[in-house]
Amino acid sequence: MSNRTFTMIKPDAVKAGHIGNILAKIADAGFKIVAMKMTRLSADTAGAFYAVHSHRPFYQELVDFMSSGPIVAAILEKDNAVEDFRTLIGATNPAEAAPGTIRALYAANVGENAVHGSDSNENAAIESNFHFAGCDMFAY
Repeated sequence: MSNRTFTMIKPDAVKAGHIGNILAKIADAGFKIVAMKMTRLSADTAGAFYAVHSHRPFYQELVDFMSSGPIVAAILEKDNAVEDFRTLIGATNPAEAAPGTIRALYAANVGENAVHGSDSNENAAIESNFHFAGCDMFAY
């Protein structure tokens, strides 16, 4: 699945009205959207998604934030998808993100950083399957 990655437009970017601009940047970078939905994560669902961080001090704050409002979840397709998308979104800290990246343009701070992007091919598959059934993924 190295040609697919998973992303979420986080509650801060949804609330600020950046969905269209972020999706346009994604499309302009050559990604195809093969699955997408707008939803709101419950605290339990956000906790399960971020369970890998459950021992970290920021875990509860992350769960609270990710369940605070709607998100847009999507599976993106492109050659070298994970690495190219990580480049497109920029550093976790928007102050350190390269100019023109999604986080440089739309993130407020490290905690409210506009988008999630899978960090490996393995996690892209796990995260995609967490949010979408196989029948919800399309190819074209």
